[in-house]
Amino acid sequence: MSFVEYGDTIKDGDTAIVFLGHESMFPVKVQHGSVTQTKYGVIRHSTDLIGKKYGSKVTCSKGGWVFILHPTPELWTMNLPHRTQILYSTDISIITMMLELKPGSIVCESGTGSGSLSHALIRTVAPTGHLYTVEFHQQRAEKAREEFQEHGVEHLVTVTNQDVCKNGFGVSNIADAVFLDIPSPWEAIGHAKSALKAEGGRICSFSPCIEQVQRTCLAMEEYGFTEINTLEILLRVYNVRTISLQIPDLGKAAEDNSSTGFDSRNPSNQGSPCANLQQFKSGVPLREMVGHTGYLTFATKS
Repeated sequence: MSFVEYGDTIKDGDTAIVFLGHESMFPVKVQHGSVTQTKYGVIRHSTDLIGKKYGSKVTCSKGGWVFILHPTPELWTMNLPHRTQILYSTDISIITMMLELKPGSIVCESGTGSGSLSHALIRTVAPTGHLYTVEFHQQRAEKAREEFQEHGVEHLVTVTNQDVCKNGFGVSNIADAVFLDIPSPWEAIGHAKSALKAEGGRICSFSPCIEQVQRTCLAMEEYGFTEINTLEILLRVYNVRTISLQIPDLGKAAEDNSSTGFDSRNPSNQGSPCANLQQFKSGVPLREMVGHTGYLTFATKS
């Protein structure tokens, strides 16, 4: 099983996604002899999972059922164990596009955190690219290294435990892109420039506060980066609903009533709740929406 290569059959040792609904799913490591508890009952790995096809509908012990899905970076982002705050698909998609990533690209990342963005970057640069990711916290670095091995992508990523602001990324003049998600990204701009290829490499910095963005932009200008721009992604979701609206009386109704024998004095013709109502399909925004996540600052090595 690999996050970058799809497999048809569930095998012992795989990471699978148990899908109960769009708002209810969780990852499970498939192991011979193990069981997983759900609100619909027990799933027995040996008989219910191993050997079945991904996407199968599995019946639990209480008679309810779930789907077993092959993991993807998007599903992992929604279900991973949080060791830090993570980036979600809304920001990840624009980062991947603006950094101009493709199969074969070399990317440097700091910090690794929970590995949400890392999995998406690995899938994008596979099968011939590589990700160099740096994590300051030793336990998080070790856990990320274990997860990459479990997910079958260890050959596409190198995890380093060090302070990128002091020691850099450990590579020079090879990266097509650099991504920074650290408290003081302006201190790592020099190391990012050293890691990027001779000309045309792209850099992105993610910061939640505008003061961080200001200092980062000044550092980028100091080190000769060009095309510096900052943007923010805000996602607004709409629900499609059927609503009833009253058709306004624009004056023609009175003429029609006289010609058809409509008697406005007749109580049966007054107060009808459906007399002038018509149903429409309409998009209605949610009452609550996700607001600010962070600012994305992009630049190009001149």
